[in-house]
Amino acid sequence: MQKDFPTLDRFDRSIVKVLAEDGRISVADLARKIGLSKSPTQARLKRLEADGIITGYRAMLDPIRLGLDHVAFVEVRLADTREKALAEFNAAVRKVAEIEQAHMIASNFDYLLKIRTGSMSEYRAVLAEKVSSLPHVASTSTFVAMEAVKETGMLGALNSAG
Repeated sequence: MQKDFPTLDRFDRSIVKVLAEDGRISVADLARKIGLSKSPTQARLKRLEADGIITGYRAMLDPIRLGLDHVAFVEVRLADTREKALAEFNAAVRKVAEIEQAHMIASNFDYLLKIRTGSMSEYRAVLAEKVSSLPHVASTSTFVAMEAVKETGMLGALNSAG
């Protein structure tokens, strides 16, 4: 079933791109950057928020300066992959603060988790006490990141879309 998403024109795409780079920009400055006056820019901004394209605004934090420089990617295999089990796993994952990302994967494992902690010992505790006790977990495999080469979010996709 195809989802019905709003169509974005070049001004909408420009608004989203600018806000992805600077969420604190004033409406007046945003309007100048995209080449519209303030009123239509503000109306477009409200529509993008109402349509759920812009879901919120937040500060971008440097995890390394916050002492959270240990990143592990964890393959998770579930013992049960029926819809009820997947829903239970998904709900439980959302409650674990150290899990930055969780993706269901079409592979020989079921989920790929990105977990951020301050150290290997903290990670081991998260794995043992939180990840391994998530509903329906049968096994895990850990891959520790040595360096983040690129973490830019969605800007590249915005540049190539429509």
